[in-house]
Amino acid sequence: MKIDFQLHREWMRRSIELAAKAGAAGEVPVGAIIINPAGEIIAEGENRRERDRDPTAHAEIVAIRAAGADLDSWHLDRCTLYVTLEPCPMCAGAIVAARLGLLVYGADDAKTGSIRTVLNIPDSAASNHKLTVIGGILESDCRQQLQEWFRRKRC
Repeated sequence: MKIDFQLHREWMRRSIELAAKAGAAGEVPVGAIIINPAGEIIAEGENRRERDRDPTAHAEIVAIRAAGADLDSWHLDRCTLYVTLEPCPMCAGAIVAARLGLLVYGADDAKTGSIRTVLNIPDSAASNHKLTVIGGILESDCRQQLQEWFRRKRC
């Protein structure tokens, strides 16, 4: 499989824009998009936990719900999810459950990363789906966005 890093960077930039919107609204700045096989954005998500008062309103979950509604199916096996931060255990489980075809993420999460860093849910015995993963796309941009937001939040 040939990896088109330029295209991955383009889609990650859109996820970073969504993360910025979340950060401006007081949310941890994480953004996600889902692309269909034709290369079209079918869903977008940004963290909404505070605004929606919903602990499950992570960017990935918001995007997965929107993609399922768009496709009228929970099977997202031909879709790609782009997200600025490595998914947590809840989101990793949802990604596996949705049977996403490809996950592309920006920055590793040393505290709750559940794709490769702390846990590896997709490759665990509990997973019934083989997930292809590409990490580190625009990693420094994604990490810097999070670090700056947390620095401002703590001041």
